[in-house]
Amino acid sequence: MAGLAFEGPNPDVDVLDGINGLAKDAPHWVNKAMEYIGEYGIIAALAVLCLIAWWSARRRPGAAGAVAGLVWAPLAAGIALLANIPIREFVERPRPFKDHAGLAVLIPGKSDFSFVSDHATLTMAVGVGLFIAHRTYGLIGIALALAEGFCRVYMGVHYPTDVIGGFALGTAVALLLAPLAQALLVPLTTAIGRSKVYRLVRAPGVPVDGRPGQDGEGSRVVATGPALPRGPKERDKDLAA
Repeated sequence: MAGLAFEGPNPDVDVLDGINGLAKDAPHWVNKAMEYIGEYGIIAALAVLCLIAWWSARRRPGAAGAVAGLVWAPLAAGIALLANIPIREFVERPRPFKDHAGLAVLIPGKSDFSFVSDHATLTMAVGVGLFIAHRTYGLIGIALALAEGFCRVYMGVHYPTDVIGGFALGTAVALLLAPLAQALLVPLTTAIGRSKVYRLVRAPGVPVDGRPGQDGEGSRVVATGPALPRGPKERDKDLAA
């Protein structure tokens, strides 16, 4: 399949021209900043966000399940990128700057195919994976993914539909495979939470499965609560003692 081609007006190209046109009028330093942000910065920000979410999840009751959900986010991104390989080879869509002269291309030298965008796929898979585990962090991640998609079009290396396709692929992988991933990851993180390296899953004193139990150093985690009323037999035992 030689690519995606349309007769007549093409909204995909129109949106590309409109967004990429901002780069033509922007100062050089702005374009350099967008180049760094779109190529590396947002991915790095998502990595930091995942670390913050993991550090927070370790302190929650039932940390094993929460950490398993967070582990799924980068795993979903990796699976989505692998799924994209045959898609790109099948569609064989050239980069937009190869078919449309006059674009402001901030990252020259891209020679692979355009559909779907790897960056959009990766960032949205991480964002949706985070959302499954924690709504607040997930919304931040999805916002970063949307910004990544804008950057890819701004830099002239992807059509808008490349980005939308990446968003769809990343979302589908993160959502559809999440139940299977949780079924496999929760027992693993639970076992780690009960091992000598339990700090990878939970903070000291936090029960691994949401119930009182043994922490990694062998001390008992005792649930506290209001004292239960004692019956006549318990009171008689106390008096006899």
